[in-house]
Amino acid sequence: MDNSPPSSGKTTIAPDVLLTIARLEALSVEGVARMSPVPGGVNSLLRRGAGEGVRIEVAGNSVMADLYLVVLQDTNLREVSRSVQARVARAIEDIVGMDVAAVNIHIEDVAFE
Repeated sequence: MDNSPPSSGKTTIAPDVLLTIARLEALSVEGVARMSPVPGGVNSLLRRGAGEGVRIEVAGNSVMADLYLVVLQDTNLREVSRSVQARVARAIEDIVGMDVAAVNIHIEDVAFE
């Protein structure tokens, strides 16, 4: 009896999976207070994830992500941005197996507590 996995077939990843991975990884970085809605007026209302602070574009097997963040006061913006970029890229590559072309960070506001 052959217990090896089938050699043919297809796996499809829903765009919402990529949005969720990017959002959760960004929120797990120390210094990120919350996600900010994606700016863009009426056009953004029709895009998935626009209210979740993440915009994802997929071309072939490559992903480009834009993340819109609100950071905590007294946070080094450069360090937080680089950390979010690295974590989101690594997570998408490791979990989904897709190449990451870019992770663009947009600091939209600072949260004062």
